[in-house]
Amino acid sequence: MSAVTTGASTTTGAASVATATATATATATDPTSAAAAAAEEQEAFQVRRRRRLSPGKRLPASRLVGPLLFLALWAVASAAGQLDPAAVPAPWTVLETGVHLWTDGTLTTDIVTSLQRAGSGFAIGLTAGVALALASGLSRTGEALIDGTVQLNRAIPTLGLIPLFILWLGIGETFKIAIIAIVVYIPIYLNTHAALAGIDSRFVELAEVQGLSRFQFVRQIVIPGALPGFFVGLRLGVTGSWLGLVVLEQINATNGLGYMMFQAQNYGQSDVILVGLVVYGIFGLVSDSAVRLIERRVLSWRRTLSS
Repeated sequence: MSAVTTGASTTTGAASVATATATATATATDPTSAAAAAAEEQEAFQVRRRRRLSPGKRLPASRLVGPLLFLALWAVASAAGQLDPAAVPAPWTVLETGVHLWTDGTLTTDIVTSLQRAGSGFAIGLTAGVALALASGLSRTGEALIDGTVQLNRAIPTLGLIPLFILWLGIGETFKIAIIAIVVYIPIYLNTHAALAGIDSRFVELAEVQGLSRFQFVRQIVIPGALPGFFVGLRLGVTGSWLGLVVLEQINATNGLGYMMFQAQNYGQSDVILVGLVVYGIFGLVSDSAVRLIERRVLSWRRTLSS
């Protein structure tokens, strides 16, 4: 048996030597093949190196890992008795309360009202932010008239404007929508304006050489160059609309998620407060994910680490 194994090993070694000899002979007789092989090996090395430096493939539903881990820790701590149920109810208690509020129609009405307020303020803020950014970014006169005013507005705490807006617009829905619009338009304007200012001047010179009209210049140069910054501002604006809503719905409101949480505070219902916070968190996560999805589709031509 050992003799057979030794013979097989000898045969395999001879075949390997013959193959190596043939390869060396081919390389010596054909320098082009050797250069091509070396180039392929170098390219493969570069690919392996890029793979080590890059973040890797995108994991499915990776943004849910953090919230789910937090939920698991919350559940474990509640089950182990490490959390005071009166201050921080268990997740199943919050879920039970949310189902009860949804069944009796209270949560449904408050969600619809909050969505209407946030949607109206967001639409106004989005329109104002984009229009002001374009006017300021494409014209020196517009920049002189607009940018300084927006920067001053940004330096003033938006929620500090609430008393003044109540005097101007009353204590109804109008001032709430106006405050949300201000919270939304500022990040959209800042990021879009910065993206416009960052467009390479060589593209402008190329557009002038090609004889592009103003409309063609905006469509082919300005919009593609400003979209990355616009989407960053859009994500911040979406989140800001929900953050502003939490405070505004506690001021002379008769419905809405913020009103529900304010009433729960008066009666010491921490589970109802957590229901409101969970709903706000879900809305914020879903809206941000929707914006990111649209961003990836619209900017699919970019080669970035996130893509």
